[in-house]
Amino acid sequence: MADTPSNTYPTWPNLAAMMFGLAHRWPGRPMLRHWQDGAWHGVAWGEFARRAASVARGLRAAGVSAGDRVLIISESRPEVPILETALMAIRAVPVPGYVTNTPEDHAHLLLDSGARVAVTSTTALADRVLAGAALTGGLDQKLCMQPGRGTLFSTIEADRGSPDDIAAEADDIPPGALACLIYTSGTSGLPRGVMLPHRAILSNCRGAFELVRPLRLRNETYLSFLPLSHSFEHTVGQFFLPSLGTEIVYCRGVEHLAADMLAIRPTIMAVVPRVLELIRSRVLLQVGRQPAWKQALFHRAIAAGLRRVEGRMTLADRVAGPLLDRLALSPVRARFGGRFRAAMSGGAPMDPEVGRFFRALGPVVMQGYGQTEAGPVISANSPDDPAIGSVGRPLKGVELRIAGDGEILVRGELVMDGYWRQPAATAETIRDGWLHTGDLGQVDAEGLLTITDRKRDIIVLSGGENVSPARIEGLLMHEPEIAQAVVCGDGQPGLSALLVPAEGGDARSVGAAVARLNARLSVTERIRRHSLVPPFTIENGLLTPSQKIRRAHALQTHRSVLQPD
Repeated sequence: MADTPSNTYPTWPNLAAMMFGLAHRWPGRPMLRHWQDGAWHGVAWGEFARRAASVARGLRAAGVSAGDRVLIISESRPEVPILETALMAIRAVPVPGYVTNTPEDHAHLLLDSGARVAVTSTTALADRVLAGAALTGGLDQKLCMQPGRGTLFSTIEADRGSPDDIAAEADDIPPGALACLIYTSGTSGLPRGVMLPHRAILSNCRGAFELVRPLRLRNETYLSFLPLSHSFEHTVGQFFLPSLGTEIVYCRGVEHLAADMLAIRPTIMAVVPRVLELIRSRVLLQVGRQPAWKQALFHRAIAAGLRRVEGRMTLADRVAGPLLDRLALSPVRARFGGRFRAAMSGGAPMDPEVGRFFRALGPVVMQGYGQTEAGPVISANSPDDPAIGSVGRPLKGVELRIAGDGEILVRGELVMDGYWRQPAATAETIRDGWLHTGDLGQVDAEGLLTITDRKRDIIVLSGGENVSPARIEGLLMHEPEIAQAVVCGDGQPGLSALLVPAEGGDARSVGAAVARLNARLSVTERIRRHSLVPPFTIENGLLTPSQKIRRAHALQTHRSVLQPD
């Protein structure tokens, strides 16, 4: 690939070969940037390949061989893609985990995957992994990227030799070989290890290349916000966007997101909807503190911007639109660095109002759908025609159909090989080549997919009525007084809800919000009783590291307040 967009995505035998091949083509091109010791530091493609080859040799010398699973616990930093590329090149299997995992979580990953080697970024994370390993029989090897206890990672990436020998070895790995083992978030039970072959992630890359073609990506800067252990970020931020020559910049953390956007001036990001919701809420909060005339100007500009992108511009919009944009919207875009063009959103449903807000503001939001078992991207909206409310059309190369009961079925090279050491679960999930997603959806006449609910989460009331909890939860969280919501009522005469108030909210304001919503719902869908509960967080085990609410855990934790009167 040259510096200008190509018409076709290159064919690579595997991910390691792709990374070394790109490094050979772009040795001096900026690839990665990260914050360390009070400054931003860059890594060029050539340096990346040298370090990856050095790590591959060092790991092999330390006893890591083909098929061995290696647990990786680290925040996003260059050493993670360097390590994964090295492992893939020698046919070992990376097992990415979250830095928020407890020792018990690590114990499950170690025991289930059989990993006997672990690499962590800090000694504090090493302590947590070692505590988990103590429950499973220990580790054969441990490496740490930070000076301290354990083997120092930098000692195995110091070899200055050419990467050509490792790159040539990687070329022989077939597309069907196991690339990595990524564990599901465990919203409804223990995480399962998803076996993703190289072909699955490469299929995602090819499909995504066709999807983003209208953006004409060139010399982009990508602010990587989600953890690399998240399957979406793992594919998009670690392999796909780098393969286009995009520079990847690792955000310092959620508390630094606003400052990093100003400093880095990204052009593209991958996010979960919650991030976009928070950005929108903060913008509206700041607008609400301005004089009335400025507030009116902003809302008029947003309305005009939405009419423009929807093709409904009036004569007044054509005359006043550019001025409104310059006065009211351009200063808001400047807070994001002024170059922000597009966001790829996935992992959870997105409130349509959030999508409309960003479209009017300027950046394109491409809402997508997928799951770890499918590489993970299944479908996404096109940047030149994002259909708000849907999750777009299947990526090129993806077959999708809706079963008789409404379940979404998927077939193609993106589908996993199965769940690690779980043949029964694999056979239940992949039947006749079709991945049974467990999600319910519908496809309209234009081929656009809409997700309606999780198959297993449908609530059946005592009267036999079926209710979608995801729909009601989404409507509840759209109310400004409610931050999080879980709806239940299986076997009961009506619905109940666990509600977490938004910042500054209280029982009265939440009650008023529920009443407002109930007035718009059918009798079956109305919330008959609700209880205020503390926030669902990663720390209390009610939120997954990928920001999904563990519904079953939340209902079990708060079962006492949900008992019928």
